[in-house]
Amino acid sequence: MKKLFVYLAAIGCITALSACESGNPAKYTPPDGKLDKCSLRFSWWGGDDRHEATLAAIKLWEQKHPDITIIPEYGGWDGWTEKVSSQISGGTAPDVMQVNYDWLVSLSPEGDGFYDLGLLADRLDLSVFDDEVLSFGRMNGKLNAVTVSVSGRGLFYNSETFRKCGVSYPETWSELLAVGEKMSAQDCYPLDLDIQSGGTAWYLAVVYVQQQTGRQFVTMDGELGFTEDDIRAALDFYKELEDCGVTRTVRERANEDGNAALYQSPSFIDGTVGGVLEWGSSVGKYDMVLPEGTLTAGGFLHGDNGESGGWMIKPSVLYAISKDTEYPDEAAAFMDFMLSDPECAAVLGTTRGIPASQRAEKALEAGGLLGGIAYDSDELLEKLDTVTISPYMELPAVKELCNNAIEKVSYGKADTAQAAKELYTSAEEYLRKVRK
Repeated sequence: MKKLFVYLAAIGCITALSACESGNPAKYTPPDGKLDKCSLRFSWWGGDDRHEATLAAIKLWEQKHPDITIIPEYGGWDGWTEKVSSQISGGTAPDVMQVNYDWLVSLSPEGDGFYDLGLLADRLDLSVFDDEVLSFGRMNGKLNAVTVSVSGRGLFYNSETFRKCGVSYPETWSELLAVGEKMSAQDCYPLDLDIQSGGTAWYLAVVYVQQQTGRQFVTMDGELGFTEDDIRAALDFYKELEDCGVTRTVRERANEDGNAALYQSPSFIDGTVGGVLEWGSSVGKYDMVLPEGTLTAGGFLHGDNGESGGWMIKPSVLYAISKDTEYPDEAAAFMDFMLSDPECAAVLGTTRGIPASQRAEKALEAGGLLGGIAYDSDELLEKLDTVTISPYMELPAVKELCNNAIEKVSYGKADTAQAAKELYTSAEEYLRKVRK
């Protein structure tokens, strides 16, 4: 993203509780200005497109730096937070890590959970990043992480499925409901909305209400911004999406896919599910399983009266260095390579979104590589009055509370009024504890 409409300027003042932080102050191995022979561990999560590109980038690094070996550690998103949190608390974290931006709140509220990158300026060129972009990674005045890209969740559609069903991509919420009715009559769905780690069901419902009210579900300082009525409106809208055939019910999705991610689901691969709500930085794994050119970016839905706000952005991923690394110079040099080296940028492409590094973005543009569906969605998103997701909304416990409410409504275990009351009470209580 080139424009950030709401910033995380206040993030450095967040003093959330940390379930995983060791409580010990960082004891840095000071940089010595040299690149010594060593092995570095680098961890990340993602889909196959990101894995393949990253492994190729590591190979390029080792060709340029044969004395510094990179040991890759990678996998899917599910369970990744718990894995890395355990490593950090146990002092066994990888030297360089891809991190999610809510991890700064939970793992480094005082700014000492990761290496202070301000000490590594000789190896890490920060001049190629906007100050606003760098602010995402600051905690308590310390630069804990550097943003790789800024992204938003966009709508991506299987063009062949929509063609076969004889419908166009929706532009408004009411058009989405109408498209759902037409496609479900042909045993297809325009979207998949999960309640797994992606939590797209609640996300889309939140965008709908934020667009109508101008209120954020969770504010940047960790307050619950929605009223109980707002939460009920979100749940009512989600139920309407199911009733109109926009998305499968939670039971149907579980029966058909089990715990499989959507891009691994036969229903998505065969076109029964015709679309996905996904971060631009992660959509490549969906694109890979369909014929080339089949998945395309759709527009961001707006109200019948033109209301277009409410859509959210965030740092899609960031890079951080372990506070316990024995090789800070080498880790910083590798991070700089991954963030800004022009040759590396060409290898990675947009597998982590449009690069936040100006040097990397220019390299992609010069090579004609700044394109694809992630770029198309990003360009559409920049035209909207977006808001930045609160890091508190990204906390796993908050997501679980929201997904539980969706599940109860979908299975008929609670009506939307009951589920809204429970979610409002539990979310407000949890956020109050976290803010202390």
